[in-house]
Amino acid sequence: MKSYKISEILYWVIAVVATYESFNQWNDNRQKAYIFIGFTLLSVFMALFRRYYRKKFKNRGNTSQ
Repeated sequence: MKSYKISEILYWVIAVVATYESFNQWNDNRQKAYIFIGFTLLSVFMALFRRYYRKKFKNRGNTSQ
């Protein structure tokens, strides 16, 4: 269960770093900035997806007692 939480946190960290890089690249290289925005969106989606399944598995484990 702990690995799900760690991977969720890693996805949030990737999203923050990709957002920072997209702001840095915006004036210099717009195409690279769009790629980093895509990574940001993908990372946020994956973090929310992991959170949803982590909570679902936790609730499923608690109700089977």
